[in-house]
Amino acid sequence: MKLLSSIFIMAGVCTFAGGPVQVLFLGGQSNMGGHGNYDALSENDRSRIEAVAPRVMLSRNGGAATPLAPLESEYELKKRGFIHCFGPEMFIGLTLAEKNPDQDFLLIKIAQGGTALYGAWNPEWSEEKAKAIEVGTRKQQMKLYQQHISVIKENLAQLKAQGRKYNLIGMVWMQGENDAAKEISSRSYKSNLKKLIAGYRSTFNQPDMPFVAGQINSRYGDFEEGPAMVRQAFIDVANDDARVKVIRTVPQPPWSDFPKHEDQVHYNAIGQKRLGLAMADALLALQQEQKESADQ
Repeated sequence: MKLLSSIFIMAGVCTFAGGPVQVLFLGGQSNMGGHGNYDALSENDRSRIEAVAPRVMLSRNGGAATPLAPLESEYELKKRGFIHCFGPEMFIGLTLAEKNPDQDFLLIKIAQGGTALYGAWNPEWSEEKAKAIEVGTRKQQMKLYQQHISVIKENLAQLKAQGRKYNLIGMVWMQGENDAAKEISSRSYKSNLKKLIAGYRSTFNQPDMPFVAGQINSRYGDFEEGPAMVRQAFIDVANDDARVKVIRTVPQPPWSDFPKHEDQVHYNAIGQKRLGLAMADALLALQQEQKESADQ
């Protein structure tokens, strides 16, 4: 995968300018990675994204932070016939930048398709857990939570080296489909999600850090009750934590809320756009609630 155009590549050599950089974490599996067709977006949407791109930097899967842009994916070209793909970060970044025209943003994303919170994303990773849920030797060796923490720290160190201050404004999470496929991971999803949130907050000394999660609506796997369990786990965690908001989804086709591709798993361009907008709005709402609480 590579960046869309030389325009964005050249812009990538620029550094931030202005006040504190607003830093957002993003994590999950394939729907966080993103299978939306960027070229299917309206010309207006693409122009708006390009306009804010110099203020919205994105570090994707450990790569250097570059201005917000879609990826060129040969996999997507072969599978669905388009090459420029995007995930929820596109409209999260756009919304935050347009709502805050005097601020710079840094989005730090790790996403890996077909991985589980019980396994690769587990803050309490173990080889036993990984082998119980992850498919294939490669994914069984992945420690995505630890990788994300390391990548975040590296990006923050780079900001410090540039003499830039920063604010950690929250995390967005889109994951759970693979956990819903098996009983052991479905039943433990609530506790594991709480551990994940606590892990990020503790590591970066942000006890009230906002957390926004997209509720899964997958139907694959051999544990029939799994999807409903994981979907409810999101709601339960949000009910227990005022700093967590969940983007609720419908659990069956035709996916009129967040449209999908024909595979009935991955969100298309409209679905990813709506998902990103909903996530950004939820994050902004949490920020406003935090501000109002601090003013009281």
